[in-house]
Amino acid sequence: MTAARPRNAAGTRADILRAARVRFGADGYERTTLRAVAADVGVDAALVIRYFGSKQDLFAAAADFRVELPDLSDTDPEDVAEALLPKFFAVWEDETTFVALLRAAMTSPTAAETMRQVFAEQIAPKLAPITPDHAAQRAGLMGALIIGLATTRYVLANPAVANLSHDELAAWISPLIRQLLVGPAPEEAKPKTGRRRRPRTTDI
Repeated sequence: MTAARPRNAAGTRADILRAARVRFGADGYERTTLRAVAADVGVDAALVIRYFGSKQDLFAAAADFRVELPDLSDTDPEDVAEALLPKFFAVWEDETTFVALLRAAMTSPTAAETMRQVFAEQIAPKLAPITPDHAAQRAGLMGALIIGLATTRYVLANPAVANLSHDELAAWISPLIRQLLVGPAPEEAKPKTGRRRRPRTTDI
């Protein structure tokens, strides 16, 4: 009979987080239970509560990740897509937390709020220095592009997008990124300067 692998606190905590990411990604926030996560690890649910408290606290810990974007202050506008895309690829493909959070955000307001916080705190401030105007709108649209692309490629696994290499994908979307972040704003977004009304004249 094979002896059970001894556990330590740090290792058990890491195992719980890994199992939680898989569960939240597969089942969503609402359907995931602490009991199910505990069963996946082979521990009692009370131990999960001891380490993390509530399900919301467990989700917050499992969804905690960093997006390490470069400083764009001195980046040539033409090179902005090339500077950003490798960082996004690294998050999407090397960090299981992102995809799990993305899946959960589709059905859970809690997960969606966590995703918004990641964007507001880690991504939008990094994009602001290179945008010539309308920083909030440009960052928001960039977020829509990136999240939509990640969803299509990694969650829905649409073959037309999922099967593209990094270079092919970059060739398609780099012009969109440049337009969103540094291109001219559309006329409709520019402040309107109202025409001065000419005074009415009356015939005498």
